Amino acid sequence: MGRCGRQKGAAAFDYYGPMLQISRLRALALACVLAAGAAPPLWAQQPAAPGDALPPAPPEAEDSDPPLSDQDTALTAELFYELLLSEMSARSGDAASGYALMLDAARRSRDPRLYRRAAEMALQSRSAESALLAIRAWSDAYPDSRDANRYLLYVLVTLNRPNESAEPLVRELAAAQGREKLSTVRALPQLYARVSNKAAAARIVEAALQPELSHPAVGPAAWTTIGRMYLAAGDRARALEAARHALELDHTEDGAAMLALALLEGGVGEAEALLGPYLADTPMPEVRMAYARILLESQRLADAQVQVDAITRERPDASEAWLIQGSLRLQAGDLDGADAALEEFIRQLEGAPPSEARERAFTQAWLLRSRVAEKRGDYAKAEEWLQRIDSSADPLAAQARRAALLARQGKLTQGRALIRATPTRNAQEERLKLQAEAQLLREAGEYQEAYELQAKAAAQAPQDNDIAYDLAMLAERVGRFQEAERLLRAIIERKADHHHALNALGYLLADRGERLLEARRLIARALELAPGDPFITDSLGWVEFRLGNRERALELLQQAFRTQPDAEIAAHLGEVHWALGQREQALEVWREGLRINERNDVLQQTLRRLGARP
Repeated sequence: MGRCGRQKGAAAFDYYGPMLQISRLRALALACVLAAGAAPPLWAQQPAAPGDALPPAPPEAEDSDPPLSDQDTALTAELFYELLLSEMSARSGDAASGYALMLDAARRSRDPRLYRRAAEMALQSRSAESALLAIRAWSDAYPDSRDANRYLLYVLVTLNRPNESAEPLVRELAAAQGREKLSTVRALPQLYARVSNKAAAARIVEAALQPELSHPAVGPAAWTTIGRMYLAAGDRARALEAARHALELDHTEDGAAMLALALLEGGVGEAEALLGPYLADTPMPEVRMAYARILLESQRLADAQVQVDAITRERPDASEAWLIQGSLRLQAGDLDGADAALEEFIRQLEGAPPSEARERAFTQAWLLRSRVAEKRGDYAKAEEWLQRIDSSADPLAAQARRAALLARQGKLTQGRALIRATPTRNAQEERLKLQAEAQLLREAGEYQEAYELQAKAAAQAPQDNDIAYDLAMLAERVGRFQEAERLLRAIIERKADHHHALNALGYLLADRGERLLEARRLIARALELAPGDPFITDSLGWVEFRLGNRERALELLQQAFRTQPDAEIAAHLGEVHWALGQREQALEVWREGLRINERNDVLQQTLRRLGARP
């Protein structure tokens, strides 16, 4: 039992006799009770779902209960033994008896610490209803106790009874002041995270926070919390409105900016406009980086470049930004800029402690440097960079890049053999190997063989949307249009917000001149899910052209080409200029497309079909 175990009494006569012994035992027993009840802060806990193990109880609020007089706290021998028996019962596994004894002691002594201990015993034994009984008794004895109120709020949320949590939540918010109030407001989404009726929880929190919404210090955090609650409930419209209110009160509110990013990532395009003032000030680098990742996912490379440039300027020690910078510069054809960015990334990475993440980052850097060297036509240097990769960590990544180098030098057969010889440890790695070989063949223009390999991978994982999408693209390449359509519709059925599949299906129909209105609807939906994506904007421009809306098509395609100079977009934009009789503009756009990628199939087919010679 340690310090709370039995103590040997003095052999000599004690003048004060039993009363002093009881006084000493009182201090010892209360110390045992309080030590047993120590717990981390309420707002750091994750409420449990029904049936889960209950998390630790909340702490005692500072000065939450009135001090007790000596008479109130007098611990008789009988009460002492009741406390001791309670703790011993709880520790021996008889939680119900321990709890009952502790609650009885609390009621008889009116000591708030014992009420608290009784509640904790119930929570530790996963009996939230018993905890609630102890807390209500505590509240009845001390109606103004903030500590009892916090426990009540916590247990009601744990019991998945959000409607009953409204009153204690209002009382807690009214009692909290200054920084503590801000912390409490910001922690509410976590407190209610596992409540099943999230819409009800959002409404309760919004009602409780009404007095704070116009407060200059607390208002932005309050609106952000409301937004997070509604987002968790799936109500994006109310979440967007809350984010707007938060950023109107304080455009530097980090939490509101992160809420806007979450909405943007979830396909709420209107959220992007809210970020402008925040990003123009002094944003958190993490927020700017998250925004850059969303832009990259949407293929808005020029916009992503602006954000990454800002990060490397404002926080040059943000190593990940240099890696992204290197990739963006490579895609833009700025090989010197790509090399410089990757050198800085590697320099910073060398100072990091060894770890698997560090090795993966080095692998990415060596692969990119190899691609830079390949773009320069320096295949020996490209292979030199690949030699630095720890092949034990990711053997296929290095071998696939070596295979691509061989294929670029006219050695496709050797490249395929290299991939096939790569050892695999499981079925997933075997599929990745099939996909790597299919990608190699695709890049070499061997579409039929690429399709056959990709079909093997798809047969092994028929529910994998990424594999199915790549197979659909290859099916279209080899003229299997019905199969491509079937695959894309199956993806959309499994994942209705798969914007790549929506765009691809719309483009497939538009390019063949079939069901153009459906094609436009599909592409428009994809653009809603990925606002500003230049390739989806290109698809929308192409379907408008097919519908005969040439001026609208020109506007959209020019917008797409400004956002992302790309050979295929150039092919479409040039054809619209050509159809409008703007031959010189068409030739200029096509020349730019050829500078970007003279081997692009769509551009070459367009030039042959129209008999144009840029």
